[in-house]
Amino acid sequence: MPTIRQLQYVVTLADAGSFAEAARISHVSQPALSQQIKALEDQLGVKLLERSTTGAILTPIGRSIVSRARGVLGEVRNIEELARSAANGLTGTLRLGTTPTLGPYLLSPIIAELHRAAPGLRLYVREGIPDEQALALSRGELDVILGPLPIRGDDLEIEPLFREPLHLVAAVDSDLASGPLDPAVLAGQTLLSLDTRHHLHRETSRIATEHGMVLSPDYEGTSLDSLHMMAASGLGLTVLPQLYLRSDVGGQAGLAILDVPGWKAHRSVALAWRRGTTMEAAFRIIADRVQSTARRMLDLQDV
Repeated sequence: MPTIRQLQYVVTLADAGSFAEAARISHVSQPALSQQIKALEDQLGVKLLERSTTGAILTPIGRSIVSRARGVLGEVRNIEELARSAANGLTGTLRLGTTPTLGPYLLSPIIAELHRAAPGLRLYVREGIPDEQALALSRGELDVILGPLPIRGDDLEIEPLFREPLHLVAAVDSDLASGPLDPAVLAGQTLLSLDTRHHLHRETSRIATEHGMVLSPDYEGTSLDSLHMMAASGLGLTVLPQLYLRSDVGGQAGLAILDVPGWKAHRSVALAWRRGTTMEAAFRIIADRVQSTARRMLDLQDV
């Protein structure tokens, strides 16, 4: 069976037109190149070249075989490129889980950057409840998850990426939107949140306890957009992440970000994958992309 090296030699000879030049290009001696091509002819049982003192001319069958050899060598290069890409895992389909309170407002620019850096990578993105996605990751149903901390799982590698500010917002015409607030005026205010399965609910509940606000049990939002609309209608205050408020698909139409001296609420975001996976190098590249993009979007300097 012909070897890749033999095919390379005969294609190079066809392009160069002489054994001497083909040997120079191939970085081998002329006798070695000639022997390999002769061995190829013997294996195939055909004469590929008409040799002369001035060079070598392809026979008709030689031209056909060289044409096919170019295609084979092109496929070999594609395989080599695929293998190089796979060495860091940035190829194939990656199953990425994320929370609906984060993914839609962060992933779009990151996916565009990753596609430019790794055209062979395909992302299957699935939104869901963070705790449920951590279990799906452990079971192998997802490859990696992007979500707020804490992410629980003894078999998981967790890479913290950035801290995202959480802002207290109200309807733009609220009396609370007029200027810096004495934190004491927040006591007794109704605070809207997502349902209890979301990490954001826990953060919102903690904020309500800290400031004496009343967490509404009757109007739990099903998404950040629903919280946005309810708060903008004056139903109560709510807490929204900065990425949402700065995004084109979210925004703060109808809302005012309340100025509360000393307000430092935030959530920490991380990427997680199964410990020991062969794709760790790829996940760390993705983590770097997420971290740099998020910092740029948030104007943050520190995680």
